Amino acid sequence: MLSPPFDWLPHAPLERLHLDWLTQSGIEVAVLRLDRIDPLISGNKWFKLIEHLRVAREAGAEGVISLGGAWSNHLHALAAAGKRFGFPTVGLLRGHPQDTSTVQDLQAFGMHLHWLGYGGYRARHEPGFWQPWQAQYPHLHPVPEGGGGLLGARGCGQLLTQVGEQLSELGWNDHDGWWLACGTGTTLAGLVLAETQRHPVYGVLAVPDDHGVAQQVEAILDECGLPDRGYELFDGSRGGFAKVDPVLLGFIDETEQACGMPLEPLYTGKALLALKLQSEAGRFAPGTRLIFVHTGGLQGRRGFAPLSQG
Repeated sequence: MLSPPFDWLPHAPLERLHLDWLTQSGIEVAVLRLDRIDPLISGNKWFKLIEHLRVAREAGAEGVISLGGAWSNHLHALAAAGKRFGFPTVGLLRGHPQDTSTVQDLQAFGMHLHWLGYGGYRARHEPGFWQPWQAQYPHLHPVPEGGGGLLGARGCGQLLTQVGEQLSELGWNDHDGWWLACGTGTTLAGLVLAETQRHPVYGVLAVPDDHGVAQQVEAILDECGLPDRGYELFDGSRGGFAKVDPVLLGFIDETEQACGMPLEPLYTGKALLALKLQSEAGRFAPGTRLIFVHTGGLQGRRGFAPLSQG
């Protein structure tokens, strides 16, 4: 049976971001550095796992089975947590066997892998998908792709507390909203639920609109009966998931040189570039104070040669 410490809540520092384009626009940004909470269990992934692991423990499960790709931040964090806290993990992977740095880590952490092909992975939303896997691994608790759903969102609501405890250290009495990348929308939904309309949450889509992020967010909020949403989505996908271009890569390089904060091109780089474009377009009034959530994912930089040595 899964055992503690699944109430582990690492500290994410809140740091002021100093960049010329922010100064020019008159916007203040503080970054919640989820990339700094732990060397391996990094980013927003642990917060998305907290409630899933609690439910798994209450159900008497011995471990966890979940899904992801060959560079999955979610599976990487889950496998690392399994190794650290001593519970078995199984990963169902998209596509055919690949020897990526992430896959090597999953194996080193002790995760047992199954490659589903692409058609098999697309079937993950179909009724009955989990039945054969639960028959094969009856003592493991299934967690949806990315640690999503209402349970994942509720865990992410704890980010609000982390920010609230540190605002005064910046000399801020309050802030005017959140800015973050969205892959499934789970973290955004969690912040919307936790905020209860006090501050808006702005999400930057790291995937095209047809990936259904808006629908997933709405489903979580509907499940909680939240009448007024309090969020807005912006397209930052730059043509597709994992699509990068010279402008994005150049922006990441310039930003890292200017402030020393590492970014990656799938989520955080796209989100911060989108904020720059929106601020230059006058979307936010001077004096606006935003919390930028650095969702981690830096292990995935290894899949991009220009950034892998950064």
